[in-house]
Amino acid sequence: MKKFTLLLLLTLLSLQAQILTSPIDVMKESYGADIEVSKKNYLLHADEAAEVQKLAQLKLDTKIYRIYTARKGDKILGYGVLVSRKVRANTAVVLYTIHDDILQTIDIIAFNEPLEYVPTTTWQEQFNNVSTEKYLQLNREIPTITGATLSARSITDGSRLAFALYNTLLKGK
Repeated sequence: MKKFTLLLLLTLLSLQAQILTSPIDVMKESYGADIEVSKKNYLLHADEAAEVQKLAQLKLDTKIYRIYTARKGDKILGYGVLVSRKVRANTAVVLYTIHDDILQTIDIIAFNEPLEYVPTTTWQEQFNNVSTEKYLQLNREIPTITGATLSARSITDGSRLAFALYNTLLKGK
């Protein structure tokens, strides 16, 4: 009975979500089709959560985050930090792809608001090749989007969260 309830819940949730791509597809597109992609859920301890909040300058909605790792053989090619943040009433899920302390790309995985609020590719490209030491701020380094300010805020805040997670959990390890 529990399995059936869980399956029903997942099915109903997936009907609501507007899935645009999959994190594994994005990782393979970024690092090559012949790579191995693994995923791991991280549960932040109290000290890690405090550090992430401080670095990101955000209040955490959860202490559980999923991070994808791209490998070729024994070599780690990069990471994908999956961040889900509220835009208006619903959430957007964005994968922040990081290699050698540099944000390579952002990819919107799911967007549960009207699709006209999805930022353009040109706007998203300003996140490319940004150091994970540079915690971006909307209206400073990143301009707002007319008609999609809340989407821009969510993605920019998510980048700071992704950088803080990367710097706390993965950098130098």
